Amino acid sequence: MAATGDRNDPYSAFNFLVEIDGVFPDGKAVVAGFSEVSGLESDSDVIEYRNGNEDVTKRKLPGLNKFTNITLKRGFTKSADLWKWRKSVTDGKVQRLSGAVVLLDEARAPALRYNFRGGWPSKWTGPALHAGTSEVAIETLEIACEAIELEQ
Repeated sequence: MAATGDRNDPYSAFNFLVEIDGVFPDGKAVVAGFSEVSGLESDSDVIEYRNGNEDVTKRKLPGLNKFTNITLKRGFTKSADLWKWRKSVTDGKVQRLSGAVVLLDEARAPALRYNFRGGWPSKWTGPALHAGTSEVAIETLEIACEAIELEQ
């Protein structure tokens, strides 16, 4: 029996781009070559409150919204653009930038965008070096951001 109707397959986690406005000197926001992105999270503090005339019930109210640092990992190359952005923070010249993690469909067309704003590099980690392995040297950048929004 042949299947009918449209399929709604999930997107693959390996098919994505990272955009960071203003970091790269050639003017391009799209940065290819990241092997991993994590930290696309949003949560809210929970404030528990109890009225004096209520028995055993605590009310739960939404508090401050928080966004986890976005962690980017990529193979280390001769490009020092991410390091320069991080260095600007250690020099006291914080550049808050916007960007996006763009999930692509099978045809490599944008399917979903996770936009972030007010981002700045809070941590940079260089590659772990070991002469006895043949692994790729990986650099890691953590971006602290003020908001993450899903755009479909």
